[in-house]
Amino acid sequence: MATWIPIQRFWTVYPFIWVVCGTGAVAYGAWQGFAQESMLVVCSFALIGLTIGMYPTRKLFAEWAHEINQGVTRERYDYPRSHLAFCAATVVFMSAAAILLAR
Repeated sequence: MATWIPIQRFWTVYPFIWVVCGTGAVAYGAWQGFAQESMLVVCSFALIGLTIGMYPTRKLFAEWAHEINQGVTRERYDYPRSHLAFCAATVVFMSAAAILLAR
């Protein structure tokens, strides 16, 4: 992911986002009565699904990141809808697979 989005701020913030989301998922799972291991499996699979889902857009991300590093900002970044649908589908599929495997 770091080579897809070569922005130092992204490299710094991205791991913390996943730590916060994982901690939140474990806390929510404990509150709802799910096992902590199951919630960690779901978070891990969702991360894998997100990585796979963002793969088709990696070249656009790299291009936009280089533009941002050079100081160029666009008014709108056109993210292809097919890529968005693929990303959402892979995250949902991987999360469903994790739920089935964590039972």
